[in-house]
Amino acid sequence: MKKLFALAFTTAVLVSCNKDGYTIKGDVKGFEDGTKVYINKQDENGFTKIDSTEVKGGTFTFKNDKTPETDIYFIELGKTQEFMYPFIFEKGEIKFTFDKEKRDEVKVNGTKNNDLMTSYNDEAYKIQKEIMDFQQQNQAKFMEAQQKGDQATMQSLMSQITKIQEKYVDQNKKFIDSNKDSYISLLLLTQLAMSDALTPDEIKKYYNDLDASVKDTKKGKEFAENLKKIEETQKESQAKQDKVAIGKKAPDFSANTPDGKTESLHKNLGKATLIDFWASWCGPCRKENPNVVALYNKYKAQGLKIIGVSLDKEKDAWVKAIADDKLDWLQVSNLKFWDDAIAKDYAVEAIPATFILDANGTIVAKDLKGAELDAKIAELLK
Repeated sequence: MKKLFALAFTTAVLVSCNKDGYTIKGDVKGFEDGTKVYINKQDENGFTKIDSTEVKGGTFTFKNDKTPETDIYFIELGKTQEFMYPFIFEKGEIKFTFDKEKRDEVKVNGTKNNDLMTSYNDEAYKIQKEIMDFQQQNQAKFMEAQQKGDQATMQSLMSQITKIQEKYVDQNKKFIDSNKDSYISLLLLTQLAMSDALTPDEIKKYYNDLDASVKDTKKGKEFAENLKKIEETQKESQAKQDKVAIGKKAPDFSANTPDGKTESLHKNLGKATLIDFWASWCGPCRKENPNVVALYNKYKAQGLKIIGVSLDKEKDAWVKAIADDKLDWLQVSNLKFWDDAIAKDYAVEAIPATFILDANGTIVAKDLKGAELDAKIAELLK
């Protein structure tokens, strides 16, 4: 999903295409007369200067009788890109206020969406400060835990900062709900889509609720096209999921063992069969492997078979992990990482992933662990 929306979102946060003109007035401190001021537009190739003026008496002015296609643009003070700040092109008088000594306090006001952008950024800054304060207060604690291998403390700190970061998502959702006619809402929605913070259905609902004036913009139309692509991807994914749904016959597959022999699923079915998707580089998989070994040792004499399907890329790492973890059952791999055809056929998008089959090769359960997995295997082996 991130790739689909990447070109639609540029950098910071911004309103319909206007025929009327605009004025941008700047009130700046700390910049000498003659300092160049530029209006920059950003695209995938970088920044392009579209207009320029100079500071005179602590002010600068841009004026034109036509407003470009609505988007985020940037005011740049000087020639080093050190002082570059976003604003939204729209009709009216846009006011830019900046003190070189207080660069975090820049304000862009005067028009609807620039006012909204400034108020949004004020709230976002509070969350950013909370994150920075937490990091500063806990950096030493995290480093100490890392040196000691104290996973519990590290995980606790990471969970806490994740909760703070989630405030950004909540802020964006509230803003979009309250400002359906704002172009900023479209850009925030794009940002959420890129970060996978929303499900495809949630993205669609938020977009459909936007005002027509926002959806009719260039980026609004691009967003709609990306939604269509997501829906197509969803349909394809659902079709794959349906093929490996519980109650369906497990698709046959073939791949090479570590010694180069080709083995298939259907030739290696047991009274109960566990297909285990894993990889040497997958931490959770390696952590779960001792439990799978114990399960296999408990039930192999009664007819349990396991087929490990590795998503490794390097054969040596795969073979070493098999030996280190004592995986004494059939192992196959195409050594193609996430491009593995078997994983695609089984709609595997995260590992570890397991499929439990009965004696006929029918899928009867997925991703069971612990007592649930043990009970299901015992049931199939009765």
